[in-house]
Amino acid sequence: MTEVCSRCDGIGMLIVQRPDGSRVAERCECRQEQRIARALSRARIPKRYEHCSLESYEANFPGSDRSLRAAHLMARRFVDGYPAVTEGHGLLLTGSIGIGKTHLAVGILQALVVEKAVQGLFCDYRELLKEIQNSYNPQVATTELEILRPVFDAEVLVLDELGAAKPTEWVWDTVAHILNTRYNDKRTTIITTNYADQQPGSTDGGNAASRTVRAAVREETLGDRIGERMRSRLAEMCVVVEMRGEDFRRTVGRARFG
Repeated sequence: MTEVCSRCDGIGMLIVQRPDGSRVAERCECRQEQRIARALSRARIPKRYEHCSLESYEANFPGSDRSLRAAHLMARRFVDGYPAVTEGHGLLLTGSIGIGKTHLAVGILQALVVEKAVQGLFCDYRELLKEIQNSYNPQVATTELEILRPVFDAEVLVLDELGAAKPTEWVWDTVAHILNTRYNDKRTTIITTNYADQQPGSTDGGNAASRTVRAAVREETLGDRIGERMRSRLAEMCVVVEMRGEDFRRTVGRARFG
């Protein structure tokens, strides 16, 4: 059973008295709380990240690398300026594993839902690709378009761990479809990736063999994982935020009992 609001007894309205003595009906705060709860539920934030906020990010990474403090400041400014200042642009959070990229991205999404009434969506990049591939199974009733429609339509999309899936021509085409659709519709996308946003020597993504050769002589970049054409498109869609620091999961965040 849903708990009944003790302020309005579930009616959703309160009778309040103004300074001049008149009495008027006002919406109860529970209506706003219910709206936020529904919006966060529709955002599909994984349970592991439900606690993530801009405030908890600041608390969990005290005295960290200057780039992490700068990233937190950028995130707060992004939320405060949305949508007038951001103008459809998003953020590309880059850096090694365990430095709080997903925490910060979810914190931004939650703040936008609460403070700006945004309709947002969280997507794990690898899980999304698996869902799309599974839709090709004739025994599955869900179509590719049905899976992608919420991704296309979300006012703000968090796409977590972009580039994590093995790069293939199909992966490149799928990423291009998602990013181009959101780019054309001027929808805000917040992306996290473990791969550096650096241009390799060649501006051409090349075939699988050439990508393998390049990766053998240097560290892979985001362009290697999603294609240079889409990496270039991201430069138009998102402001790059580079994050550096130690792996939080191996220190403070490591698993323990008690």
